Amino acid sequence: MIITITALKGGVGKTTTSIHLAAYLQENAPTLLIDADRNRSALVWSREDKLPFTVASQAGATAIISKYTHIITDTQARPEQDELKDLVASSDLLIVPTTPNHLDIDTTIKTTELLEEWGAKYKILLTQVDSRTKTGREARAILEEAKLPLFKTDIPLLVAFERSSSRGVVIKDYGDPRAQFGWSKYQAVGKEILA
Repeated sequence: MIITITALKGGVGKTTTSIHLAAYLQENAPTLLIDADRNRSALVWSREDKLPFTVASQAGATAIISKYTHIITDTQARPEQDELKDLVASSDLLIVPTTPNHLDIDTTIKTTELLEEWGAKYKILLTQVDSRTKTGREARAILEEAKLPLFKTDIPLLVAFERSSSRGVVIKDYGDPRAQFGWSKYQAVGKEILA
């Protein structure tokens, strides 16, 4: 399966989503994460060599891509329209992460207008949802009212996601009481993808 994680705005959890879905899919079959972001965030996350899957740059992936069943591409924030159109054509699924922030939701809706125009198979993933506020529920209601394809599971706002990246591990391997909760949410998203 070829999955692209993309958004027209930075800071919405693209790399975190790419890392955790790659870890989940690796449990099913060999998985490659291609870091196509200029910031090289996934490659930085993988420096400690503690991730259970392979991370490669776009250039480095060319020689090894055929060895993998699942390929996830972590795109740069705000890809050009031509690049986004190419991603639509070459992916089985585009995942568009967004926070519940109203500016991020607005940008996500604009992104989906392009994706719809190009006949993309995509789903929106709500990330960084703070359960102590109602913004996650409000964002979900807006997206559902717009009849946009949306994952059933939201990704919670947890400090453990940030701390796991600094240690070069997936959240399930970070020793925090809420880490398993965060991992269970990405597991649920992964199950939905493979269903």
